[in-house]
Amino acid sequence: MSLNLHLLRLFAAVAKTGSFSRAAELLHISQPAISKGVRDFELQVGCRLLDRTPKGVRPTREGAALARHAETLFAAERAAEDELQALRNLDSGSLRIGASTTIATYMIPAYLGIFHRAFPGIDLHVVSANTSEIAALMLAHEIEIALVEGPVEDENLVSQAWRTDVMGLIAAPDHRLAAASGPIDFHLLEDEILIVREPGSGTREVVAQALAAHGVEPKRTLEIGSTEAIKQAVAAGVGVAIVSTATSDDQVRLGKLRVIPIKGTRIERMLWQLKSSGRLDVPAAVAFEGIIREKQDAQANPRKPVARVRRTDPAPRRQRARS
Repeated sequence: MSLNLHLLRLFAAVAKTGSFSRAAELLHISQPAISKGVRDFELQVGCRLLDRTPKGVRPTREGAALARHAETLFAAERAAEDELQALRNLDSGSLRIGASTTIATYMIPAYLGIFHRAFPGIDLHVVSANTSEIAALMLAHEIEIALVEGPVEDENLVSQAWRTDVMGLIAAPDHRLAAASGPIDFHLLEDEILIVREPGSGTREVVAQALAAHGVEPKRTLEIGSTEAIKQAVAAGVGVAIVSTATSDDQVRLGKLRVIPIKGTRIERMLWQLKSSGRLDVPAAVAFEGIIREKQDAQANPRKPVARVRRTDPAPRRQRARS
């Protein structure tokens, strides 16, 4: 049996929106046409795909399975359309980038500037969210580039090591820990209010791992869902925090924060790029990947000349991260 792709599209729109009327608005056709198309499709596949309820419609078990395949199919269709458009010398098209909050705020802007100067005709769209949310967007084919603060264990995603990020303990300049003449003992944090990010944040996971590895259990924690807000709270003397040094360098230079070294401890984490297994990379994504890797290579090897951005940069090899 060959599926009617037009009818599949109608069904997928209803399954996604949960409403025949909203699906009709989305596809710019009449509601009766949507209803008839879904009925015809159910007859074609030989089973009921949607349950009609007073609160709307929802997929049956068979409908949910088919909707997942439809999402992948139409995502591939969009990717093909984007690639055909982007292949015109990368003079037009778009690139959707998703990044964990810290990366989007402090690391991505420099890469965006380089990319825009090389390919001014490409529209850039950046989504900032925590690691788990970015992974979900990549799985849903809502973004082409995904840069996150921790590897994601999902059979449909491949985590590739991207760059190393150094974490540091920050405190207000007048905090008691800032008066220490040398590196402090990690266990001193047990008597401090430790300010942490929200669950699902890669930063929070790294901090939790570092504390556990040293047997440190702070008596009090404060959860704040923004690194910028955490820095402000630390500067105001509310508590201390462990954050990426890339996020605190500016405030340290201004004298509003102090980085406190910890005795015998260096907290680092690997930042990761997520790839959708089996998904074809559009040329704009390949070009952007070339930029972030060349810049990282230049930072790691200052004497090595940076190659110019070329429109034919090959896609990086996919390697599944070791768990």
